[in-house]
Amino acid sequence: MRPRVYLTRRLPQAAVDIVTAACETTFWDDEALPVPRETLLRAVAEVDGILTLLTDRVDVELLDAAPRLKVVANMAVGYDNVDLPALTARGVLLTNTPDVLTETTADLVWALILAASRRVVEGHRLIAAGGWSTWSPMFMVGQDVHGATLGIVGAGRIGAAVARRAVGFGMPILYHNRHPSPALEAQIRATPGAAIRYVPNLDDLLTESDVVVVMVPLTPETRGMFGAREFALMKPTSVFVNASRGPVIREAELIDALQRGRPWAAGLDVFEREPIGADHPLLTLPNVVLTPHIGSATVATRTRMAVVAATNLVAALTGQPVPNPVNDGGRLRVERRAPPV
Repeated sequence: MRPRVYLTRRLPQAAVDIVTAACETTFWDDEALPVPRETLLRAVAEVDGILTLLTDRVDVELLDAAPRLKVVANMAVGYDNVDLPALTARGVLLTNTPDVLTETTADLVWALILAASRRVVEGHRLIAAGGWSTWSPMFMVGQDVHGATLGIVGAGRIGAAVARRAVGFGMPILYHNRHPSPALEAQIRATPGAAIRYVPNLDDLLTESDVVVVMVPLTPETRGMFGAREFALMKPTSVFVNASRGPVIREAELIDALQRGRPWAAGLDVFEREPIGADHPLLTLPNVVLTPHIGSATVATRTRMAVVAATNLVAALTGQPVPNPVNDGGRLRVERRAPPV
């Protein structure tokens, strides 16, 4: 008898084909909106596996509704939407999609750095509103990116990819991590003139950096790690970028800090509560660039993520080696937790 699975969203056909070839498959037939909670709880009653998105909460309630469940294949690097200890306690495997979205997300980080530093969105709005009347020496001046000091908080896969791109801008790189990364340092220093330094004290990184990029996973330790105190340490000309998870930032304190001019500007792809609406206070600030959690959003990368998640799901249910387990055989493993996207 073929295993039964549920897909919580309409996926690219390449991923659907992998699942349907091996499993009896049902799914929520909507690409845009998450499956309603009540529908999800009913749908998983007799399934062996679920392919989930970061919008799907996988917790004790869902596990109780799915007594046959063997695997949850999360279509993301991060899994803060999943109660991992609860899954592990019940012997349910969790998988994720690391590596696939690294370069694409790093590109988006750089889009935010450049747009916030050079006031790209603000300039577009000015023109659209008919506010461009002439050229003048200090009109719409921004901050230089080339030669500026880049501070990366969380130099995992994506943080390292952000650092590699900074070499082309001639930026000295500082990074703060739980541990130094000799491999990253060697990679950066292979380019003549490139400079990188591990900074064990976060405060030092904040005071020295012109651009601060946050790429940490959301954990109990990182939740709310950036607030009024941290923003006050930053330069009045600094640019702050977060493309990890919104709750890493105390959002109200960031808004207050931006109004006070420290940091000078911000680029955000993630928020404390998502989605945000048109009435969100961040949208009242001219020195902020916002994107709707699209770090991995290219056709190629989202398709590849879906294919990897589908491959993980099928492998787990058909006795094949699972490419990307997060927990192993019902036991928590020591894992390299990359920033979620």
